[in-house]
Amino acid sequence: MQEELFTSGRHIPNIDPSLEIWHWPIALYLFLGGLAAGISFFAALLYILGEENKYPTAVKTASVIPPIALSLGLLALVYDLTHPLYTWQLYTTFRIESPMSWGAWVLLITTPLSFLWTFSYYREVYPKLEAKLKIFNRLKFLNAVEKFTIKHRKNIAYALIPLALILGVYTGILLSAFNARPLWNNAILGPLFLVSGLSTGAAAIILLSKTAAEKHLFGKIDLGLIIIELALITHMIMGYYAGSQVQLEAMQLLVGGDFTLMFFGFVVILGLIIPAVLELIELLGFKVPVIVPALLVILGGLIFRFVMIEAGQLTRFLY
Repeated sequence: MQEELFTSGRHIPNIDPSLEIWHWPIALYLFLGGLAAGISFFAALLYILGEENKYPTAVKTASVIPPIALSLGLLALVYDLTHPLYTWQLYTTFRIESPMSWGAWVLLITTPLSFLWTFSYYREVYPKLEAKLKIFNRLKFLNAVEKFTIKHRKNIAYALIPLALILGVYTGILLSAFNARPLWNNAILGPLFLVSGLSTGAAAIILLSKTAAEKHLFGKIDLGLIIIELALITHMIMGYYAGSQVQLEAMQLLVGGDFTLMFFGFVVILGLIIPAVLELIELLGFKVPVIVPALLVILGGLIFRFVMIEAGQLTRFLY
């Protein structure tokens, strides 16, 4: 009898049969990145269109969210890394074929620009806070920084629009680039995550808005985005059903599997369909507390990221 030794890569922890190494920090990071992208996009677009005074919440007030969201998202991302002290090495090179490289550089540029955008409106939006803290009196150089940012606000807006769109798409492409995970291996994830981020951004603006005109505008915008998002989700599901056997098996996690309730119950129905119906009723002239659909959209966007992260890691091509 002759003995033979086989060396296999199977059953190695965290590699096979499932790559369960991404948890809540990544889902939170993807959600916060999409939220920041949505708010930044609307703020910059409305400013360029000259509507900053007509829609002050979108351009000025809500702009405080992106720098906070991006900072928290980056902290969550670094926290999830195995070697966080080596994060700086991402910026020693740029690989055009790597979604992670794209994401790292876009975040590096977008985050400080979002801080500058918020800072340019600081004294206008928070006069009472400045009167109490007197930051500009204590730190004289901030007056020059403020003057510079206000002067170049339009240039910042022109930069933020494409950066916000890239950031929103990147949160989905980051997953779709993993070809070994059938649930993620879908080109629709990039546009889907972008539209979802824009929708949560519009919902956040609705929550903070104090004028009926602004709430009405972003109610219509959010309704349109929800319809597009539902169409993209339908397209995604149809694509899986038309795919290979492994994609059919992956889809079963969302349709008739462990994540069905979370996906269809909390994301599709509670996070999209119900808010869409409520926003449509409000646009028809009936009184609806706008806080309800807005919160549901934000909650649905958050749960959607958690579902895709957790379910995607359970899918594989191995038999």
